[in-house]
Amino acid sequence: MGDLALEFCGEWFDPAQAEDGFDVGREGDLAIDDNPYLHRRFLRLTQEDGIWWLSNVGSLISATVCDAGGGVQSWLPPGHRLPVVFPTTSIVFTAGPTTYELTAQLTDAPYHEVRSEDPDTGATTIGAISFTTSQKQLIVVLAEPMLRREGTGLSEIPSSADAARRLGWATTRFNRKLDNVCEKLDRIGVKGLRGGPGLLATNRRARLVEYAVASRLVTPADLPLLDLKDDA
Repeated sequence: MGDLALEFCGEWFDPAQAEDGFDVGREGDLAIDDNPYLHRRFLRLTQEDGIWWLSNVGSLISATVCDAGGGVQSWLPPGHRLPVVFPTTSIVFTAGPTTYELTAQLTDAPYHEVRSEDPDTGATTIGAISFTTSQKQLIVVLAEPMLRREGTGLSEIPSSADAARRLGWATTRFNRKLDNVCEKLDRIGVKGLRGGPGLLATNRRARLVEYAVASRLVTPADLPLLDLKDDA
């Protein structure tokens, strides 16, 4: 089994040092933040049969887990677990208004990402989906704090009203386009974006940011879109 190291806000941790599993949350081996929306024990890293496992031991929050390139991505809901198999794994989750990102580094990883690039542009393709300029602007404005976080590991997700104001839109227009973006991503299998009992708008925005950043749907290179006129 390879050695696993976990990074948050520039600090590295060794999960192998914890005898009964390495806990991440408001308390635990990695006490992330004194955030009342964050579980005391949220994620747990354990070794079993030569494999590192990431378990969601919380009751309300889910996490987005993906490889370094964003090509392989999973949604980890409460009560489930995933094997850690890539050299670099990104773990993104939201508690209340704050989004966090952890990075796991595994030596001698059993799997390596394979990325296919467009021979003409070199652009990586993630799913058969395209967005209009204004839809892409919406994703970027929600993800802006996370894209500008510069390794801090956490960021605040703007409200719909603040994001609409940033773009110079009416809030009703912003919410309508948010519906369109979430519907597009839901059609290709992205979970956690459709409405339902107990699913608030804040959770939907957070899930969209988690997916967009983890999958590299938007990157810091897209930030200039916020200064462009959209395609409406």
